[in-house]
Parts: sequence; structure tokens; C-alpha cells
Amino acid sequence: MAQVKEFSVEEKLTALVTLQKIESKLDEIKVLKGELPMEVADLEDEIQGLHSRQLRIEEEINGVTDFIEQRKEAIKEAQALIKKYEKQSSNVKNNREFEAINKEVEMQQLEVKLAEKHIKDATEEIAEKAVALEKAKKNIAVKEGVLATKKGELEKIIAANEKEEKHYNKLAADAKQHVDPRLLVSYEKIRTNYRNGLAVVAVERDACGGCFYYIPPQKQSEIKQHKKVMVCENCGRILVDEELANNVETK
Repeated sequence: MAQVKEFSVEEKLTALVTLQKIESKLDEIKVLKGELPMEVADLEDEIQGLHSRQLRIEEEINGVTDFIEQRKEAIKEAQALIKKYEKQSSNVKNNREFEAINKEVEMQQLEVKLAEKHIKDATEEIAEKAVALEKAKKNIAVKEGVLATKKGELEKIIAANEKEEKHYNKLAADAKQHVDPRLLVSYEKIRTNYRNGLAVVAVERDACGGCFYYIPPQKQSEIKQHKKVMVCENCGRILVDEELANNVETK
């Protein structure tokens, strides 16, 4: 059975410092990109929402247009019935029939007026929706222009740093293989807690390199001995001495 090599605390700390320095390089590249990736994603979501709004307005206009056509058909039917009843009125036999036909004519005339009112209201509604549609289209055009500009800026930054980013990503993946698994979990958890991504810091001028909390001489001495992993009491970052930190270089 193969023996698993036990790493010393110094080797474990060196592996952590190496990983931290590599990932700090990657963080620097992220800083160059700034808020652009998020801005691009937000703009794409916003444009998608605007396209959905445009489609909804177009569907509403089509629905109102169909309604207008239905009302126009209703007018034609009513006018045809009016002609029919007027023709019948010339052949009535008594006042009762005449009054009944007149009533039917009046009802159809009301139908025409009501349909005409519906058409008028619907036409005004289409005009309002057309304004909203034009506004949505202009808004989309403006947002797409901004998106194209920001995408262009982001692509330039990515292209300029692509080789370097790939290099450091590979180094980071390799470095993680040499970090104690339990320490790696703690390291990654600490990294997510701070915007600058610093989980491993050196003691500089008697203070934590992350939060500048004072580190007593006794604790500094223990850190230099590399006998156990020490953390800052204030911020929880993993602490190493300056000499160890300076001896680690990233290619």
C-alpha cells in the first residue's frame, strides 16, 4: 500500500501563499474588466425584457385591429338588415307590423352607432399603443448601441489578457492540487468573505496584512516558527511571516 506523504506546516503554508499569489493575479485581471461583465449581462436581460414588451404591444395592436374588423363586419350586417327591414316596411299590412319593423330598424341603427363608437375608441387605443411601440423600439435601439459598445470594450480587455488569464488559471488549478484539502476549504471560504480576495496575508510592521490589526510579538514568533497554521483574531485571515511570503514567486 502506497504511503501518503505528510506535508510540514511550512510546506502547507507555502502552497497556500503560492495559490493566493496566483489568484491575486487573476483578481487583478478581473479588476481590469471592472463592472463590464455584469453591465453586459444586465443590458442583455434588459433588452430581452424590452423585446418581450415590444412583442406584447404588437400582439395587443393586432388584437385591437381584429376587433375593429369585427365591428366593421357588424356594421355591414346591421346596414344590410336595415335595408331589408326598410324594404319590408313598404309591404306592411297594419300598424303593428310597421311599428315592429321600425323597432328592428332602430335597434340595428343603435348597433351601427355602438360599433362606430367601439371602432373610434379602438382606433384611439391603437394610436396610443403605436406611440408606446415606437418608444419601445427606440429604447431597444439605444440599449443595443450601449451593449455593442460595452461588449466591444470587454472583448478588447479579454483579448489583451486572455493568454495571461489562461496561464494563471492553469497555475491556480495546479497549485490547488498541492494544498491540504481542509486548508483549501478554509482558504476558499475566507476568500469569498473579502472583496479583495485576500485569505492569506503576511504580517507587516507588526500588523495583519489584511485588516492591519496589531499582532503581538509572541504570536509573530509562533508564526515564524511554522509549527501550526495561525489566523488573525480580528479578520480570520491565515497569517504568514514576511520572509515566507517573499520567498514565493509566481511565474
